[in-house]
Amino acid sequence: MNDITLVLRAVERGEAGASEDLLPLVYEELRRLATARMSQEAAGHTLQPTALVHEAWLRLVGDGARTDWKNRAHFFGAAATAMRRILVDNARRKRRLKRGGGEAHVDLAEVDVAEPSPDDDVLQIHDALTKLEQTNPQQAKIVELKFFGGLTNEEVAESLGIGERTVYREWVCAKARLLRAIRQEE
Repeated sequence: MNDITLVLRAVERGEAGASEDLLPLVYEELRRLATARMSQEAAGHTLQPTALVHEAWLRLVGDGARTDWKNRAHFFGAAATAMRRILVDNARRKRRLKRGGGEAHVDLAEVDVAEPSPDDDVLQIHDALTKLEQTNPQQAKIVELKFFGGLTNEEVAESLGIGERTVYREWVCAKARLLRAIRQEE
């Protein structure tokens, strides 16, 4: 059992200071995951990897947060889910502001309409992933861990307790299903 798993169990038991002991052990890995995910965003994106890590950390260990992680892989799976929710919330906030947000009305005939933003892409993927969760929860979890969490096939397999080959097959199938769902929406 590694140090992270031992500290995770201490957090679950509610031991004083366990959350503070956990952060130094997982921070660099969380930062790597956030950096990998944020590198897929457009230049000038307002949410930085450090902010994404800090917000995810607050959601993971903040007041009332669920802390019954089985092991390191389970913790990082929860971190991927938290990062997904943060990115989706951020994209929705930006879309809401883009769609008005209290600003004055502008005639569209006077404005060049831009291509869909990366935030729109995140929301499309989130919507398609939500539908996939209803029909194939395992594929949806694999996509979430790989796309939003930046985990490797090996890490996903460990997190879900399945083989790497299964992860690969399900990943390929899930990508095709998501692409089809996104195209249908367009």
